[in-house]
Amino acid sequence: MAHEYDLVVLGGGTAGYVAAIKASQLGLRTAVVEKSRLGGTCLHKGCIPTKSMLKSAEVANTIRNAEDYGIESFIPSISMEKIQARKDEVVDRMHGGINQLMKKNKIDVFDGYGRILGPSIFSPMAGTVAVEDPEDDEAESEILINQNVLIATGSFPKELPFLPFDGNIVLSSDDMMTLDTVPGRMAVVGGGVIGLEFASLLADLGSEVTVMEAGDQIIPMEDKDIAGQLKKSLEEKGIEFITGISLSEDSVETSESDATFEINGESRTFDKVLVSIGRAPNVDDIGLPNTKIVRENGFIVTDEHYQTKDKNIYAVGDAIGNLQLAHVATREAIIAVEHMADRKPYLLDYKTVPRCIYTSPETASLGYTEKELKDAGLDYRTHKIPLAAIGKAVIAGDKKGFGKLIVDPGTKDILGVSIIGPGATELINEAALAKFLDASSLELGMSVHAHPSIGEVLMELGLDADGIAIHV
Repeated sequence: MAHEYDLVVLGGGTAGYVAAIKASQLGLRTAVVEKSRLGGTCLHKGCIPTKSMLKSAEVANTIRNAEDYGIESFIPSISMEKIQARKDEVVDRMHGGINQLMKKNKIDVFDGYGRILGPSIFSPMAGTVAVEDPEDDEAESEILINQNVLIATGSFPKELPFLPFDGNIVLSSDDMMTLDTVPGRMAVVGGGVIGLEFASLLADLGSEVTVMEAGDQIIPMEDKDIAGQLKKSLEEKGIEFITGISLSEDSVETSESDATFEINGESRTFDKVLVSIGRAPNVDDIGLPNTKIVRENGFIVTDEHYQTKDKNIYAVGDAIGNLQLAHVATREAIIAVEHMADRKPYLLDYKTVPRCIYTSPETASLGYTEKELKDAGLDYRTHKIPLAAIGKAVIAGDKKGFGKLIVDPGTKDILGVSIIGPGATELINEAALAKFLDASSLELGMSVHAHPSIGEVLMELGLDADGIAIHV
């Protein structure tokens, strides 16, 4: 059966459903094709469920260290079954909300696998979408004839060729969503954002965690000071870090019950292994050979409006390989839809985008790092304020967190912001607004902040950039 639309969105994840809603608001008749459940990785296997589990781990850690707040401490009893049940409840509630949004905005949802067709009897240009039933190869495909296509198919966890996922001992981040027990000994291969969040979570739940990172620095794309302090804080939880390690087929052996690594001449055995070395774009079987679309390093190439070489086909999110963050994907999606609707969207400046790590302690950043500025030969000045100078942070129990501001010494423009400590992933939104509005460091410093609040660290950073900080 054939249907006609102004826009067909491939993928019902965060970018996909947001794009569909925006398109509907602009008067475009819209359909979404999703092979699994609306919400995608972010809702079902990423952002939302991991943060639910991290909250449970935070509560366990607070109970274990309640004495720091004048309450008698005790060792909590951990029930992964109940943690998973709470996570599922959160996810189901959010999923139900998305389904209601689809109905409210009169968006048609096709359950199945979407594949882009080349020029055909349906259209002289590539872009018509065939929707296949993944459970019935004999079923007739639905044909979606359209004016525009948006590819928002997301990504999947990469695996190591010598350490493939088996869902039992060698786990992906997807597998972690159904973990039924807390491993006694856990290896995490990869010291990036996802690996560190799970390392922090498991350590707070009582697991002995070892993180193995090929590079010399964890979170290698982030500020060196932030990475160093995060490593120290996580080591205080008992997490072991092994950096500069090169794993190979000869250094790893798995069985049905555990995995053994040869590390610096020593055999180390772990109950389970999380392989977290990045994510690959989910675009291999969606009909790209039927189009003019170009790929680089596996990712779809687009222009600033997220158009591909076929101007009626757009792509956003993890499929195009910019910052692989849900809030980036949604903004890209809105820009793409506004452009196809002949609006003039405000283009995305990736240096205004918050980058958050929901470990305990949290870290957050935006803009340039010192290394990027040095490599580019740009002049800059750094300013650092310890959270020990901020009353609300001390109350929250922070001992070693800080905020860091990088400014242009001539214009006092904000070049970068990094925060490690309680509430960092909330505070960075204030910095993002300041950066978006092109505020100077003095404007950040002169804005009145509530006292006591952890946000005062941003005010002090702004003042310090002009040499007039009060509390340091």
